[in-house]
Amino acid sequence: MSQNSAARKNVHEEHKEVWKSYPRWQLAAKRGLDLLISLVLLILISPFWLLIALWIRIDSPGPVVFKQVRVGLHGETYTIYKFRTMVTNADEMMKVKLAEVKDLENFVFQDKDDPRITPSGRFLRKLSLDELPQLLNILKGNMSLVGPRPEVPELVKLYTAEQHQRLEVMPGVTGLAQVNGRSELTVGETMAYDLEYVQRWSFWFDLKILVKTFFVVLTGKGAY
Repeated sequence: MSQNSAARKNVHEEHKEVWKSYPRWQLAAKRGLDLLISLVLLILISPFWLLIALWIRIDSPGPVVFKQVRVGLHGETYTIYKFRTMVTNADEMMKVKLAEVKDLENFVFQDKDDPRITPSGRFLRKLSLDELPQLLNILKGNMSLVGPRPEVPELVKLYTAEQHQRLEVMPGVTGLAQVNGRSELTVGETMAYDLEYVQRWSFWFDLKILVKTFFVVLTGKGAY
């Protein structure tokens, strides 16, 4: 095992009790809310899934659902689901970009005029409709409604010991960073919000973020 791998393992062991340290009833309430809202939304919006799928297929070649490996709770990897909003080789293009990252703090994932985004994808992102398939991730238990957004393994490898703390809570569809800037934030700014969330977490804090998410999505601010 390399020194970096050993260091990451020690960091996870050190912070592994963070999730368990939260009040059990609040964790149970969080999971209950996740299941309730996810099931209700899946039932209510299921008729629109077909329309979205048809639009994506007509708009550009490729699969309707985008699948990607992300890093979740305690550094465990899983497959995330999203409606595809980019060209089919967008993932490979991003890996090339990540390999060249030298200043992680000021790195920004997307530009406003990102050429990888399809016309239908731009609309879906504006209203966060591309995230709807992650309701399945929530039902499977590898995501929550609220939490730090799960990152790709290539980026997690660049984390500092402090930044690894964001992996000790369940990743979410929305989070503190998403209601305070979304795509406009640098990685450093996102990290600061995520670490603040880890320190301040409570069931009531999640509810506050969910309410704020509703208004942020309606305005489309910071989404591209």
